Amino acid sequence: MARRSRHRLLLLLLRYLVVALGYHKAYGFSAPKDQQVVTAVEYQEAILACKTPKKTVSSRLEWKKLGRSVSFVYYQQTLQGDFKNRAEMIDFNIRIKNVTRSDAGKYRCEVSAPSEQGQNLEEDTVTLEVLVAPAVPSCEVPSSALSGTVVELRCQDKEGNPAPEYTWFKDGIRLLENPRLGSQSTNSSYTMNTKTGTLQFNTVSKLDTGEYSCEARNSVGYRRCPGKRMQVDDLNISGIIAAVVVVALVISVCGLGVCYAQRKGYFSRFQAHKILYNLKTPLLRYTKTTVVTQIIKLL
Repeated sequence: MARRSRHRLLLLLLRYLVVALGYHKAYGFSAPKDQQVVTAVEYQEAILACKTPKKTVSSRLEWKKLGRSVSFVYYQQTLQGDFKNRAEMIDFNIRIKNVTRSDAGKYRCEVSAPSEQGQNLEEDTVTLEVLVAPAVPSCEVPSSALSGTVVELRCQDKEGNPAPEYTWFKDGIRLLENPRLGSQSTNSSYTMNTKTGTLQFNTVSKLDTGEYSCEARNSVGYRRCPGKRMQVDDLNISGIIAAVVVVALVISVCGLGVCYAQRKGYFSRFQAHKILYNLKTPLLRYTKTTVVTQIIKLL
């Protein structure tokens, strides 16, 4: 009994399998395939191949670009849109003569043809990846800096695909990613990030004065921004002290003169105070701003 039950079960499974295969064949659903990935460099050519097994002269072919909305690329034996002027059909395949970055995406070819079992429909999917060379990167280099401060230079490119890596140059000489491997005459306190394009000096020195440029590079090409000069100077403490002393002397002398004139009766006491206030305010404000600014840069 057990053997008969097994045989019956196997026969039922075989029947369902035959019916399923017949249904699949009659309605023409193609088996899933591994998706193709085509890589092309921008402004060069790419071929999108339609790899369906059953293609005949009577087959009807359509190409579509998939995305948020589906658009026809090839329909009713005619290339559509701007593909008319820069693509051609080779059998069931599309040859794009001048690939642009906007062409990147997923495409699907659909081949349908009548068969003995009914309408047969097959499809194949192709993903087009477009490689783009970097544009001239945007470089931010401060024109001046104070010795001992933290200074960051920035470099960025938004065009390259794949994303580029960045290299900095000083006076035309490439800076090493690891500064400790450089010569002793080079400041070894900087940090270079080749992924983000930043060059940071933890304690900038006069040795870092020079012309800086940045290069963005990927597998397609490279571009470099024009050099920009950064001047590093020491903070002139003695000059600041001298300026403060001179301003203090000027205020003192002027104050004595105003007091003397007030005692002699040239103007009232209120006018004297007003003159002293108007005299001290701009001088003190200038001196204070200069000193505080310089000290903040050092911290």
